[in-house]
Amino acid sequence: MNSDLIIVGGGLNGPALALATAQAGFSVTIIDSLPLDTRKRPGFDGRSYAMAHASMRLLRSIGVWSDIHDKAQPMLEIKVTDGRAGEGPSPWMMHFDHAEIEEGPMGYMVEDRHLRRAFLDAMATQKNITHLSGETVVDQDISAGAATVTLTSGQTVVGKMIIGSDGRKSGTAERAGIKRTGWGYGQTAVVCAVAHEKPHGGIAHQFFMPAGPLAILPLTENRSSIVWSETDARAAELMALKDDAFLDALRPAFGSFLGQLSLTGARFSYPLGLTLANSFVADRIALIGDAAHGVHPIAGQGLNAGLRDVAALAEVLEQARARGEDIGGAQTLERYQQWRRFDTATLALATDTFNKLFSNDNPLLRAARDMGMGMVNAAPGLRRSFIRRAAGLSGELPRLMRG
Repeated sequence: MNSDLIIVGGGLNGPALALATAQAGFSVTIIDSLPLDTRKRPGFDGRSYAMAHASMRLLRSIGVWSDIHDKAQPMLEIKVTDGRAGEGPSPWMMHFDHAEIEEGPMGYMVEDRHLRRAFLDAMATQKNITHLSGETVVDQDISAGAATVTLTSGQTVVGKMIIGSDGRKSGTAERAGIKRTGWGYGQTAVVCAVAHEKPHGGIAHQFFMPAGPLAILPLTENRSSIVWSETDARAAELMALKDDAFLDALRPAFGSFLGQLSLTGARFSYPLGLTLANSFVADRIALIGDAAHGVHPIAGQGLNAGLRDVAALAEVLEQARARGEDIGGAQTLERYQQWRRFDTATLALATDTFNKLFSNDNPLLRAARDMGMGMVNAAPGLRRSFIRRAAGLSGELPRLMRG
């Protein structure tokens, strides 16, 4: 089987890139380790994503947004506070309102089940996309003008390049000899969703506590997504609790501002750490998403950074083809790396610094960060800059994210 592009990984970034490049005229084979019926499971399981405004533009550009926009919850405000569970938030805070920018909501909360289904349905309509589900790459080989992968079934796929979209433990990167730099935080994110008595008003909350941040992110129908970062030991205890006991543990941190709470969907846990590929490219190979960079969810930018990779790589490949260049050649791939590496390194540094600054109970640091939040909140120009960054509208935007 031959394709221009071989994409390894069928999560979210891989299908987004498959659609962006197939619609530009490239032939694409996407290799997904999960069976198709597993990907299509329709039930709500609690997993959701914060999609920045620029990411929404990408989904609109590749024809996916129309299938999910009526199921997405706009994020109209973000409130960032500091404090301890049970004591309420500090009076110092940052408050970001979408009314301060012209583009609209800063972002949208989208449930995993809706987003994955929209990607699958859109890929099924593209004759340029071959979707191999339930298959895993066991070997890859690079020759002078081609890249070949071998699958568990024994089938081989030949293309002009391989794109690794296969997560933080990327087999694509490992087989290419790309090393990683990173460390763990001793924290685990407990992820779930709750239904609540009162409406959230489209407001996202980030509450910094000594052990780690608690994000309360608005979903449709008086529900919110919870991302609760705790120490590894405490997170293991929380995951072992029955639902009622878990809610009893959550309430002091969550507060009572949304009324009575009840769990909806399942609970998940993810160890938190920083991991950066030492190179985003190798001979006829490019990495996107978590395969290239995995950051702390403190700012909800993980998927958004991956989608920026998608938009940037799609644009670089189109430009290379228009110039008559080898799309898998070293010059083409280096342009992609130069575009994305500084941005992702900056994001990694920012999330790492924020986590270390806020995930402690040092009184001097606490006073400094509270004053800092107060100063940002009191400066309209600085506040607007933060809002545009949260919306993904700062920096050099790829064409697919410009609207």
